[in-house]
Amino acid sequence: MASNTNMKNFLPTLIIGLILFACSQKKDEKLKVQTAAGPNFIIILADDLGYGDIASFGATDIKTPNIDRIANEGIKFTAHYTSSPVCSPSRAGLLTGRNPHRMGLQNVFFPESFTGMPTEENTLAELLKPQGYASCIVGKWHLGHHYQYLPLQQGFDEYYGIPYSNDMESVVYMKDNEIDSFKVDQRYTTRTYTEKAIDFIQRKKDQPFFLYLAHNMPHVPIYASEKFLGTSERGLYGDVIQEIDWSVGEILNTLEKESLLENTVVVFTSDNGPWLVMEDHGGSAGILREGKQFTFEGGMRVPTVAMWKGKFPAQVYEETSLQMDWVPTFAHLAGIQLPDKKSYDGLNLTNALTNKQPITERDYLYFHFIHNDLRAMRAGKYKLKMPFDGFKGAPWMSAVPAHDTLLFDLEKDPGETTNLAKENPGLVKELTTKMNSLRKEMGEFPPPIPIRSGADNSHYEYLRNKKSQ
Repeated sequence: MASNTNMKNFLPTLIIGLILFACSQKKDEKLKVQTAAGPNFIIILADDLGYGDIASFGATDIKTPNIDRIANEGIKFTAHYTSSPVCSPSRAGLLTGRNPHRMGLQNVFFPESFTGMPTEENTLAELLKPQGYASCIVGKWHLGHHYQYLPLQQGFDEYYGIPYSNDMESVVYMKDNEIDSFKVDQRYTTRTYTEKAIDFIQRKKDQPFFLYLAHNMPHVPIYASEKFLGTSERGLYGDVIQEIDWSVGEILNTLEKESLLENTVVVFTSDNGPWLVMEDHGGSAGILREGKQFTFEGGMRVPTVAMWKGKFPAQVYEETSLQMDWVPTFAHLAGIQLPDKKSYDGLNLTNALTNKQPITERDYLYFHFIHNDLRAMRAGKYKLKMPFDGFKGAPWMSAVPAHDTLLFDLEKDPGETTNLAKENPGLVKELTTKMNSLRKEMGEFPPPIPIRSGADNSHYEYLRNKKSQ
């Protein structure tokens, strides 16, 4: 009897043990499959977020604990550059690893634009697809809203979001290639995007995936949901950033809940610097000079953090790095050989990020968004900036005074306050020669593709003249 009783007690324990063993085996198998295919990739992109808008980059009146968590547990990039001081070209550089001027994309698309990023460009989604990656963009696209230029025709499997900036005409939510809703309450856009992003992660958790979460905020007009109104010490703008930080936290929580954090690379960054002309609705460049639309550091150096738990050791990466680096880096991690026929401007940072071996003495060219204009170059710690006639300002663009040739030591002077050009004529000459040589190596750029022509309103003039007769 005792032995039968013991057997009865043992059988449930044995069954439970076998079930737990089987579950653990399935989990191990899932991890092995994902590891074999490469990690998951998530890029979270803010719009017009400034260097001084994140706590870990100096903000004292905005709380960003989730973004700061990535900075503390992963990598904080202190000299990370976008490829343009405005959004359409910067997004093209991020998704292709190529300078947008190579594709004629140096300015911004509008709802009346009939053009878009050339379809022959290879986006990260297209590169990852043969490796079995599911891909999704949630949020702002802004690389052409006509059918042939939309995300699904550029390699993505799914799309939900506003196809251009939230201050442009006819703001809509699109789902894949169709309009999902003409009614967009922007108070809930950040929350809506977060819910869509989490849904994608949960549906694709059993295969490798690439999620591109491109927030419309804090591009003006800015909105926050009721839960976040009045929560920051910097008014509505700060509330908006704290809601974006909440969104980052929700993504991280979902990854942890689904046991995916150890196999997912998460990057948080901004498309360009803050729109300073919008004053308290436009963000802060912090210690940097100027902002969006200009090639001073405030326009092109963006707050960026990244983590891959267990793979990227915690560090502060102070050397020059570019948003164009993520394509070759992710391609390497996924086991992809980049096409030889394309010229890539980004570098593979894998060794630098995993082994703390930064790429030093790197050169970077700063292009303005008008007329393919090369304005500056960073070579190591030095930045050379060409003479500028000045700009008197406009409702959409800050006033900037004229200046002669500028030379800065960005390691000592990231705010570009002290011009070293006059006392270093030899260095200015050397850097000028180098800058022109690097530009020449890039070859001739194609004509601009973001074409926006004015309307012919001569019929109104005709009516006015007729009525005055």
